[in-house]
Amino acid sequence: MTRELEAAYLKGLQDSLDAGFKILEDGGTAINAVKAAVVVLEDNILFNAGRGSVFTKDGFQEMDASIMDGTTLKAGAVAGVRNIRNPIELADAVMRNSTHVFLCGNGANDFAIQQQIKQEPDDYFFSQFRYDQWKATQDSDNYSLDHNHQELEKFMKDKKFGTVGAVACDQEGNIAAATSTGGMTNKKYGRVGDTPMIGAGTYANNKTCAVSCTGHGELFIRAVAAYDVSCLVEYKGMTLQEAINTVVNEKLVKIGGEGGIIGVDALGNAALIFNSTGMYRGLKNNIGVNEVAIYK
Repeated sequence: MTRELEAAYLKGLQDSLDAGFKILEDGGTAINAVKAAVVVLEDNILFNAGRGSVFTKDGFQEMDASIMDGTTLKAGAVAGVRNIRNPIELADAVMRNSTHVFLCGNGANDFAIQQQIKQEPDDYFFSQFRYDQWKATQDSDNYSLDHNHQELEKFMKDKKFGTVGAVACDQEGNIAAATSTGGMTNKKYGRVGDTPMIGAGTYANNKTCAVSCTGHGELFIRAVAAYDVSCLVEYKGMTLQEAINTVVNEKLVKIGGEGGIIGVDALGNAALIFNSTGMYRGLKNNIGVNEVAIYK
């Protein structure tokens, strides 16, 4: 990791924190804060979501996103969308402006047009390092996860990327979560991971916690990871930290699941736990904590 690259990542994380926190500081809602934080990361080409999304087997981007409001348990999600500048905006529109929770593929794109969600041409989503990453695996059936450094170093040297997400607690004690991703490099068959699945990659309930997951999506789906954290808080009386640690470092590890989870509860307690080499992460609150980090 060069100093310049590290500084760029840390700035991207800080910009996201600042965008979300400003909404909270001004008395805004947790749901608007997580959306704003994720939009910043989707617009940053360094992160695997929105503009920086990875290439599929067929050489384009298929993006997934979800958002959930812990106050109402309302949620919105999209999968396999193309040319959407900010998939989290589309997921939010599904939650607010439809009677559905989950839209995918062409139907989701049609809904985006109806909702006047901003779209971009293919060139907007092109980045040279993503292209090189894809070309290195294009002629095989391999796919690559951004969290696995050993998998990446064959063709990406020091660059690591992943799903983006945000959780927030507002002044009213309401919480929310949002997650967005470009998925796996060289993925095929219209593969969808945990990111847009409520209860697997994203979950929020004022009674328990709001969580956003990043990692090997298939394993997070099988573990119903996001909802499992909430259940451990609700039914076993665990703290947020205990619940996320149990899921990340025990349950997921047992089935070979790699990645991490960020979470917050209605009292403002936060946890950022991962079992992978690193996880780009940050935390900002109203008692002076403001930190961003990459490594353990």
